[in-house]
Order: sequence, then structure tokens, then C-alpha cells
Amino acid sequence: MTLDFSVVTGAWQSLLLGTLGTLFLAFSGMVIAMVIGILGVVLLRTQMWLPTLLVNAFVEIVRNTPFLVQIFFVFFALPLAGIRLNPTMTAIIALGVNGGAYAVEIIRGGVESVPKGLSEAGLALGLHRHDVFRFIVLIPALRAIYPSLASQFILLTLTTAICTSISAYELTSVGQRIEAETFRSFEVYFTLTGIYLVISLATMWLLAAIGRWAFSYPQR
Repeated sequence: MTLDFSVVTGAWQSLLLGTLGTLFLAFSGMVIAMVIGILGVVLLRTQMWLPTLLVNAFVEIVRNTPFLVQIFFVFFALPLAGIRLNPTMTAIIALGVNGGAYAVEIIRGGVESVPKGLSEAGLALGLHRHDVFRFIVLIPALRAIYPSLASQFILLTLTTAICTSISAYELTSVGQRIEAETFRSFEVYFTLTGIYLVISLATMWLLAAIGRWAFSYPQR
């Protein structure tokens, strides 16, 4: 067998656009996941039975079903509800929902780790409950769970490869097209492996830098 990476180097523009598509899906999914995670924890803190039941059911359903099944469900269920989106937007929603379920559990663990005495002290000083949650509970909780959130976001970035199953434009879909045109499977997927590795390491470095910048204040 003779290796020929010219089929890959010749398609570098397509691979670059596919990489940007992957990063777009990942970043958009991360934003939605954080919104769902924070909103879910806020609803859980109300201690009302219906919001608590709905959030817990959402978390358990998403965490205990494959992402491939979830993205197919979203892709085929939305049109039945009269909502027609392109594959890219559908993939973003599916990624956000999947990441949001894990974000709820991670953020809930961080919030529960904050001593209740801090909240009571904030209320005693006359702060509104929303301000207590935002400044006294949420920020220290995010600082404690940031490494876990960062790891989850990196995993979400790699999960974008599954979005090729609904023809969303991202790196794996580009690679599959190149492989179908050239029949050079090893060269294509070896290159994709290297690109995903670079994306993961770069994302890890970027999130670590953001963590140092955002949570570098003294703990005392």
C-alpha cells in the first residue's frame, strides 16, 4: 500500500472550513449548554415539585440516552412540530441540550458545595435573593467546578463529529466527502485524527487561560 497525502493537502481549504464549522457548532452548543445548566439549577433551587421533577427528568433522560439517538430525535421531531431548521441549527440545539443536562449536574454540585452560611449572611445584609445567588453562590461555585465544565466542553467539541449523521457541515462530514471522492481512507482519517487532537489541545489551553483570568482572585 502506498500512502498519498496529496489528496489531503490538496483539500486543505475544505478541511479548514470544516474545522471552522466544528468550532462554530461546539461554541454555540457550549453557550446553550451553560444557559440550560444555570437555568436548571435556578429552577431546582426553587424547591417547587413541578420544576424539580421536570429538570430531574430532563437530566436523566438526556444523560441515559445516546447522543446519536438524541440528534435524530431532534432532527425528525422538530418538523412534526412545524419547526423546520437546517442541519447546522438542529445540531447546535442537540449539542446544547446534551451538554446542558451534564452542565446542570456539574453546576448543581458546585452550588451545593458553597456553605449555606454564606447565603444566610448575604440575606442578613439585605441583599436580594437573586443577588445572593448570583454573587455569593454562583460565582464561587463556577470557580470550583470550572475544570469539570472545561472537560465537558472539550468532550462536547469532539461530539460534534456525530453531527455528520444529519449532514451538518463540520470536519468529519468534509473528511467523508474527501474519502468518498479519493478512496484514500487512511490518509483522510489519519489527518482528521490529527486535526481533532489539535482542536482539543487548543481548546484545553484556551479554557485554562480563561480560567486563570476569570478566577484568579484571592480565595480569602
